[in-house]
Amino acid sequence: MHAGVEGGDEEIVAAVVSGALPSHHLESRLGDCRRAARLRREALRRVSGRGVEGLPFDGMDYQAILGQCCEMPVGYVQVPVGVAGPLLLDGRQYHVPMATTEGCLVASVNRGCRAIAASGGAVSVLLRDAMSRAPVVKLPSAKRAAELKSFVEAAANFETLASVFKRSSRFGRLQGIHCALAGRNLYIRFTCSTGDAMGMNMVSKGVENVLGYLQNDFPDMDLISLSGNYCSDKKPTAVNWIEGRGKSVVCEATIKGGVVQSVLKTTVQKLVELNIIKNLTGSAVAGALGGFNAHASNIVTALFIATGQDPAQNVESSQCITMLEAVNDGDDLHISVTMPSIEVGTIGGGTCLASQASCLNLLGVRGPNGDSPGANAKLLATIVAGSVLAGELSLLGALAAGQLVNSHLKYNRSNKDVASAAS
Repeated sequence: MHAGVEGGDEEIVAAVVSGALPSHHLESRLGDCRRAARLRREALRRVSGRGVEGLPFDGMDYQAILGQCCEMPVGYVQVPVGVAGPLLLDGRQYHVPMATTEGCLVASVNRGCRAIAASGGAVSVLLRDAMSRAPVVKLPSAKRAAELKSFVEAAANFETLASVFKRSSRFGRLQGIHCALAGRNLYIRFTCSTGDAMGMNMVSKGVENVLGYLQNDFPDMDLISLSGNYCSDKKPTAVNWIEGRGKSVVCEATIKGGVVQSVLKTTVQKLVELNIIKNLTGSAVAGALGGFNAHASNIVTALFIATGQDPAQNVESSQCITMLEAVNDGDDLHISVTMPSIEVGTIGGGTCLASQASCLNLLGVRGPNGDSPGANAKLLATIVAGSVLAGELSLLGALAAGQLVNSHLKYNRSNKDVASAAS
């Protein structure tokens, strides 16, 4: 027998291989999540004819991920975590954990943090906190759909709908309802606050409550889908770019001209021109939708993976416009990032895992905030924006100074790959 499979396990592995025991039943059948993952791993080796020896097994709490993070686990993938900073944001210092396999990324953000700190720090503003879910319902006619639209958007009905919405949650609070109509299909976009959770499940439950209530007055309403893509989740959309989703944050800093020269190795004028031609004009030529930045997605994704967020929500969370202006008679640089759809939470999902919880703890935002529910998630969103600010500043500096390729050759794996290929 293969290493790790004991005599008493052979019958179970054979049953999985033959199909008599579905792999996804192992946890409930055995009552031991670690053993289930180990036997599934062996069954996979026999069925596929390929081993997964390089995929780590020990070190994961398989009980913790059951019903929350991953189904049918056989191990986990290692992603190195680097720390950039300190990021001086709103008068406090943060050491920013970034999980990435892109060489030069952490070093670049670290340089941006240094430039920000040397200039007095960055300041953030949370503009809005509103997660959304938009079901689509069908009515017998466009006229009837318009009647439902008028009903749910009427101010006189809001308090009743808000009361129905919060029945399933202590923290979910309805903030608004906005509808879009296409023929006799009605897309109802609910927005609400969700405490320290990212909140998709919370919002979905509240929406189901309201839909059930609406069925009383609109029995001819047919629910097509709880999500009608007008939310919009994990897709680059104009509605998120304009209305926002999750946390909407602006972060800014004024970088001293001397720091631009000594740390970024370029000038204020070159950076301003580069931002206009690349981030603004270039993105417009490409038809970008919320992508008026240099590489916001890089920083957002690295932070999301490190802190247990949903990496796929990087799509809308990375929507960002970066603005640069010369200030103080052209001597200094004002830089800002505006990010309308940062979707983060400090409880739920991957935040329960030990590694991700440690990264949240490093930032001082682990778990729920007992004194002020929602404060930890809001703070995490501002840290994301501040880190993006640092990353934008550093990459634009490298591009303006012509250092991009040399930096990647120094910190990336290219030299090793070339040497390996040559040998």
